[in-house]
Amino acid sequence: MNESINELIARLHQIEDRLEEEFARNRAAFHVKLRGRIAEFAEEIVQKQRRFKIRLPQYVISANLLYVLVAPVIYSVIIPIALVDFWVTLYQHVCFRAYGIPRVKRSSFIALDRHHLAYLNGVEKLNCLYCGYGNGVFAYAREVAARTEQFWCPIKHAIRVRDPHQHYLKFVDFGDAEGYRSKLETFRKDMQNLDS
Repeated sequence: MNESINELIARLHQIEDRLEEEFARNRAAFHVKLRGRIAEFAEEIVQKQRRFKIRLPQYVISANLLYVLVAPVIYSVIIPIALVDFWVTLYQHVCFRAYGIPRVKRSSFIALDRHHLAYLNGVEKLNCLYCGYGNGVFAYAREVAARTEQFWCPIKHAIRVRDPHQHYLKFVDFGDAEGYRSKLETFRKDMQNLDS
């Protein structure tokens, strides 16, 4: 890989680290304390948050009718999402063992914590669970697919890929036949040596 690409990737990682530092500062501003994957607030903060909760009857009465009518369509997608979750989990347990690729830790991608916020009512909490699960499953599936791609076909596309996964930037350039043949085993070994 050429040196300027390596430098750009390093800068990208630095920016990601700075972003995480900013997220941590923002959490601190709202007095969020993390215990592992559990977020906690002091009781006085929870009491302040509860003042912003819209009670369920008021929430339902003021709801946009169109939003209510399309809710069954939105929630019907839970079935295919759950199937993707199941199938991707099964896939990686079978195939990744055969390839020697470390399995993706599902819990690193599916975050279900927003339903604990005191300022959300029951419907909002359900919505947050749904979105956290759905987006988490797709992020989890993306990482499983990314590891598969690095193992089998670590070649960049000829056209620009919007928001490529983290492994993509290291792939060989489109048309680099020599690079592909000479580096394929290295890509596979790198994937096999990943921390899950």
